[in-house]
Amino acid sequence: MAEISAGQVKELREMSGVGMMDCKKALQDAEGDMDKAFELLRQKGIASAAKRADRTANQGLIDSYIHFNNTVGVLVEVNCETDFVANTPEYRQLVKDIALHIASPSAPRYVTREEIPADVVEGERRVYEAQAKEMGKPDNVVPIIVEGKMKAFYEQTVLLDQKYVKDDEKTIQQLLDEMAAKVGEKVAVRRFARYKLGEEVG
Repeated sequence: MAEISAGQVKELREMSGVGMMDCKKALQDAEGDMDKAFELLRQKGIASAAKRADRTANQGLIDSYIHFNNTVGVLVEVNCETDFVANTPEYRQLVKDIALHIASPSAPRYVTREEIPADVVEGERRVYEAQAKEMGKPDNVVPIIVEGKMKAFYEQTVLLDQKYVKDDEKTIQQLLDEMAAKVGEKVAVRRFARYKLGEEVG
């Protein structure tokens, strides 16, 4: 059996994103041949074809959902780290569930809070501040009221902040976190488009 160095194992791990033990075994099976070992991992379905670094989620699925009456349609991209995970039934179901959620009346506009244009956020804050002052609230209470209203605004417009339509005990972010914990990979919604009959796409 070929002697496998720690450096070889590290190099294959960086190429594939697979655990050290799997990398070492693949190198042993390939008698130290790096390319052959990488191909073995791919054949087993546990290595991504693309090189990954710093837990970059560049695999995953794009899926669609069309509402039964054909008036709402969704395209969504959900990323993970390996094509192995992307092709599991659980992951495919997760992507379908997220597409369904986006098509629901929740109708998110952004994936994350960071995607909301700064002028939109500031505009909302100004409106909430004006409303609180008009209600005669003390100056020291106004910021608390504004933060509460901003939280509600995010829950209405940001996908990751929304309550999951099939289980309002958890948010979409928590749904993603559960899958990430289960598969040991980063799982993230990258983008989506929601189409409603007669409406302009935002």
